Amino acid sequence: MLNTLKTLVLSSLIAIPTITLADNRPETKGPNGEAPTPVAGLELSETDIAKVAEGGYTAALVWHEQYAWSNAVASGAKDEFARMGIEVIAETNASFDPARQKADVETVMANNPSIIVSLPIDPPTAANVYGIARDAGVKLVFIDNAVQGFTHGEDYVSVVSADLFQIGNKAAHALASAMGEEGTVGYMFHDADFPVTNQRDNAFKWTIENEYPNMEIVIESGMADPANAEDIARAMLSRNPDLGGIYTPWAEPALGVLSVLRQQGNDDTKVITIDLNEPVALDMLNGGNTAGIIADEAYSIGVYAARSAAASLLGRAVEPFLVVDALAIGTDNVVEGWNQSMNMNPPQSVIDAAQ
Repeated sequence: MLNTLKTLVLSSLIAIPTITLADNRPETKGPNGEAPTPVAGLELSETDIAKVAEGGYTAALVWHEQYAWSNAVASGAKDEFARMGIEVIAETNASFDPARQKADVETVMANNPSIIVSLPIDPPTAANVYGIARDAGVKLVFIDNAVQGFTHGEDYVSVVSADLFQIGNKAAHALASAMGEEGTVGYMFHDADFPVTNQRDNAFKWTIENEYPNMEIVIESGMADPANAEDIARAMLSRNPDLGGIYTPWAEPALGVLSVLRQQGNDDTKVITIDLNEPVALDMLNGGNTAGIIADEAYSIGVYAARSAAASLLGRAVEPFLVVDALAIGTDNVVEGWNQSMNMNPPQSVIDAAQ
């Protein structure tokens, strides 16, 4: 691909028409290949909200894991449920254990919730996790992942996520800007069958290869476990000591890459990552290697998960794959971006460093 781009650039110098490469641009797709629908299209009137409030409905939040991002999603869901008079009666944390998530669903079902909002940990086996709730008529709304074998509109209401191409695309633009749109790139991708990270990673790679002819991905390294990020970064830099930038699929492996760069006294290689994280934000604000952070509107994901469940309770059809926007966060908009993504101020250390 890079050689093709170089040829096209040279061809343009001798008045040969440039070929548009947008035809193969990847698009954000839902877990079952669904086209994305912006969340802004899902609205409830005051009359709708009043009807929901009269129903005495309850909700349970069954999380894969609780951390800053999922807590922001939960906050959005809780606020929207409260606005509609729906009581949240349970919230669980499976610590990324599918068996524990199954037990959590069984536990919350003892309280007969009307709604469950959850991120399925292992979609191929998740029918066994959520089957009891589906069979009881619970309105199931999923975050990011769907359950393999479940049918939209029958077994679950919707999947709410982010515009995944937009996230990877903005990561590429931010890194390119930091590198002056030229130089070599190390591409650390999530080496697992996980559509959310896979689509973000692929979008980053496509954008660099198709929109930045003077940049080249010279090494690609799969990462299945974030604990291995330091070893991967060392190997990347050993083979390519002059790397201009490194892409990391989310903040935890980015911390490993930043650690290696500090150990090597490398102030030049730029790092781009996804999802807000206090140490990464501080590195960026304090003039470290971090070139930028891309985040989604996590709080809004929770708001629209709750709203889609309420719409379903009213008998309304909900699109199968709802998406929120992505945010590019740099040194000049950390506080504002954090608020827009998480609906809260960043940690005080970040606020202080941003001043």
